[in-house]
Amino acid sequence: MTEEASETSARRSRITPERQAELHEAVLDLLREVGYDALTMDAVAARTKSSKATLYRQWGSKPELVAKALRCTQPVSLGEIDTGTLRGDFALMVAHSDDAQMAKDTALMRGLAHAVHESPELHKALRDLLVDPEINGLQQLLQRSVDRGEIRPDCPALDFVPHMLIGAFIALPLIEDRSVDQAFLGEFIDAVVFPALGV
Repeated sequence: MTEEASETSARRSRITPERQAELHEAVLDLLREVGYDALTMDAVAARTKSSKATLYRQWGSKPELVAKALRCTQPVSLGEIDTGTLRGDFALMVAHSDDAQMAKDTALMRGLAHAVHESPELHKALRDLLVDPEINGLQQLLQRSVDRGEIRPDCPALDFVPHMLIGAFIALPLIEDRSVDQAFLGEFIDAVVFPALGV
């Protein structure tokens, strides 16, 4: 690590995990209140009693701050789940889901949908910091299942599991005007994902 990189890392690590969680929650609260376009670093600084310089030093930009705040709401990374069976892995994923948090996240993502189309920087930050890590974790989870012989390596549905799961979160509010919860997620996986994978 270069001296410059070490100094940057030291500066970024000054905020405690508790303070970071507090800042992230404040960002999400502001997002719910005013939306992405009206969210400013000034407002975040005022809400969290911190300086704008600290926010920029720690997160770099508004899109990065928003993406990391959303990332911190994830209860567990899919890449960390490994129970030894695909059914066990998905059951644990559902068990770690929180109905109230999923409802909040769904509302936030719906609110960000328009902003993503207007802001390439936000789109990139969400992909890099939130979407891609979860898809990579899901692919690792599925690959372990293939290696164990639970799913055929040539199963055509393997590439579409992320689309199925993301689609469920988008479709349910549109079709039934309610957010995804543990009960729906479990039923959806049993009725749609497992049959498609031949499990």
